[in-house]
Amino acid sequence: MKFLSTRLAALKQAAMARLGRRLPGSQRAPDGLERVVWRKLPGIALMGTLVVALYPLQLRVLPPELPADQLAKMIQSADILAIAAVVLHWTAVFTVGIACLIVRIMKGPAYVADSYPVQDRDRPAP
Repeated sequence: MKFLSTRLAALKQAAMARLGRRLPGSQRAPDGLERVVWRKLPGIALMGTLVVALYPLQLRVLPPELPADQLAKMIQSADILAIAAVVLHWTAVFTVGIACLIVRIMKGPAYVADSYPVQDRDRPAP
């Protein structure tokens, strides 16, 4: 197991070396609320999906005393509403996840890329 973690650390270091060099003196900021939210996102996604799915499921298991055509229309409407709510919920969870990822990247150490000479810059007179 130690070999695997050592190998993963070496691969990460090699990837970062290709992307840029660490800026001297830069430090990584401590984790904050974004880490707590990031860890809760899978549970939030699952619970939100289950809560939304309860109403269409309840209509199928314990149907109300209605004629067959009205019951079918009610179930179809519940299904459409549930699908829309689940898509909205997943989109919100995904958006919050992206925000957490951006904050985690921003709190990481600073990197500097290789510089290159700019040909069209204004040069001051001597």
